[in-house]
Amino acid sequence: MPLQHSDLDRRSLAIHRLAVEKLEREPALLERARSILARWREASSARTAPALDEWQRLLDSDGGQGALSAALEETERAAQLRQSSPLACLLTSQERFAIIKQWRSPHAKA
Repeated sequence: MPLQHSDLDRRSLAIHRLAVEKLEREPALLERARSILARWREASSARTAPALDEWQRLLDSDGGQGALSAALEETERAAQLRQSSPLACLLTSQERFAIIKQWRSPHAKA
């Protein structure tokens, strides 16, 4: 059975929980998130610019804590923001794949 949008939102939240844990262990990665966001903002369209502007504001607020908090919120707005989050890019391919694999297993049985 294919994943529903709500499943994808929960998977994205799980990815962001892992990214936040990694950032808490390695705060220097916050600069990498800012660098990723800067590259994205240079190439962004008018449609994606507002979300990227919001991430910029969050990364710049309270030493980046605003971004960490927003990434973990369970609100509709936070789910929308996670769709354009530079934080997920801080995970290695192996880390992302492990979460995706976890999500495939329960859903493959349904």
